[in-house]
Amino acid sequence: MSRPLAAAFVVALLVVPALAQQQEPFEPEGYRTDNYRAPVPATLAGARVLTTGEAEAIWRASSGTFVDVMPRPPKPKNLPAGTVWRDAPRRNIPGSLWLPDTGYGNLPRAMDDYLQRGLVRASRGDKAALLVIYCLADCWMSWNAARRALAYGYSNIAWYPDGTDGWEGAKLPTEEAQPEPRPDQ
Repeated sequence: MSRPLAAAFVVALLVVPALAQQQEPFEPEGYRTDNYRAPVPATLAGARVLTTGEAEAIWRASSGTFVDVMPRPPKPKNLPAGTVWRDAPRRNIPGSLWLPDTGYGNLPRAMDDYLQRGLVRASRGDKAALLVIYCLADCWMSWNAARRALAYGYSNIAWYPDGTDGWEGAKLPTEEAQPEPRPDQ
């Protein structure tokens, strides 16, 4: 092999893995603030990352509280008078507490308070209680919310990145959900 060809081969061996690593989702330093439906990291520092089997085991043993952070589409403000509005139904893991819209990267103060109150309810005031936070597969909302729970001082956070997509794919039961009431609605 000629020296220039050998050098090019060595450079390729060094560059290709580096490019592959850059394409992997990584944990941002803060919260994800856009493109929420995209591949998520395999990790969340300080939290346990669950497979569907692990989430199912926790659910069957009733050893943790499941918190769904799936957003809820808002009612359009300029609907014609007399228009009937029906919220899109949400099916989640049975027994979950649904705290919609709490996984955005930037939360207004009212939503931050709503999330904090919801986590107190889910944990029964015990910051060491196991909380399993989820949304859908490839959804940064649950990653953000789990990270926020850690920042609030909760020490037993499990993040279920496959969410209801993984749950339903495993043919596990779901139930129609109603969100926790919000003071601003």
